[in-house]
Amino acid sequence: MQEISQSKILKPELLIPAGSLEVLKTAVIFGADAVYIGGEAFGLRAKAKNFSMEDIRKGIAFAHKRNVKVYVTANILAHNRDLEDVREYFEELKSTGLDALIISDPAVFLIARQVLPNVDIHISTQANNTNYGTFQFWYELGAKRVVTARELSLEEIREIRAKIPEEMEIETFIHGAMCISYSGRCLLSSFMAGRDANRGACTHPCRWKYAVMEETRPGEYMPVYENERGTYIFNSKDLCMIEHIPELIESGIDSFKIEGRMKTALYVAAVARTYRTAIDDYLKDPRYYQSRIPFYQSEIAKCTYRQYTTGFFFGKPDENTQIYDNNTYIKGYTYLGMIEEEKNGKYRIEQKNKFSVGEKIEVMKPDGRNIEARVLFIENEDGTAMEHAPHPKQILYIDLGIKLEIYDILRRKEICV
Repeated sequence: MQEISQSKILKPELLIPAGSLEVLKTAVIFGADAVYIGGEAFGLRAKAKNFSMEDIRKGIAFAHKRNVKVYVTANILAHNRDLEDVREYFEELKSTGLDALIISDPAVFLIARQVLPNVDIHISTQANNTNYGTFQFWYELGAKRVVTARELSLEEIREIRAKIPEEMEIETFIHGAMCISYSGRCLLSSFMAGRDANRGACTHPCRWKYAVMEETRPGEYMPVYENERGTYIFNSKDLCMIEHIPELIESGIDSFKIEGRMKTALYVAAVARTYRTAIDDYLKDPRYYQSRIPFYQSEIAKCTYRQYTTGFFFGKPDENTQIYDNNTYIKGYTYLGMIEEEKNGKYRIEQKNKFSVGEKIEVMKPDGRNIEARVLFIENEDGTAMEHAPHPKQILYIDLGIKLEIYDILRRKEICV
């Protein structure tokens, strides 16, 4: 069995999603080694804000200035009508300085090779990459990296690592939402809502509540019970591997990927910072990492999530990986805004959710600290003092009585979790 080189053991990339320029900057500041984004076409997150070509350029410039890479998704399953538009899109991307394209369709792959011959290509999980032969196939065509299917165990990933060229990279999802369908290839959304999951428009029908209706008794709905707990029969828990960094590194995975291009800056900051800290702690001192697992767990639990599972990594999932009684998230904290600049001792934010003078909130810093503070003062852009900030996206200037830095995130703990 091929030995894993020290470089592969010691340097896993932390790859963070971003659905907007604000979130990209957050990912970079809070610990990403690389960020993946989608343009306004040909990615699988049509409902995300996504990036205009101008924002792609701005985001890449911001990331590169801080030695962070940016990958652009173009991982739809293309139809005939898409191919010329894909070529035009890739021509536009030439000038952005992107580090890699994430692709699943062979035709799109060939166009990328023609238009962007010097840009790395990563093969999306959407391509059903479940064995070392598939990895070898893409390697021989010129792909640098393949994203493993979510359905693989760590044992299978170790075998792939042993049987592919050492310079070929393995990327694996280690945190985020799980899909009910094999490698995300789902037809439910297209059938039930007319929106194709394989073209970026998934409506997430796997999270819906189902009942049975007998053909001759229209309107008489009988609940579907897999057991007494409820009827959300497709609803998976979220993946979380924060307790298993050693096993992930030992398996030879090159890039640890976080799911979530539709998530908020608060979510991205919390997940990026926690995994960044856990990876660095483990590489510095494995015993120290083990002692800090409760801390990592508590920080990850501050994100919005659906309960956690380890997915397929340690064997086939069972009924304990599903949530039968609801489709709601657990929400520990509310995102209030991010510090954008200082002006005359006050700090500018674009408000995301309501907060008030006198409230106790938490300042989340990129260096790992969480600082409690009280809102002492709020004013709007006109300089009018306010007791409450009820309107989302309003530009405000605030005083918390402490020194703040650009990119600090403000959040409020929710009483009911």
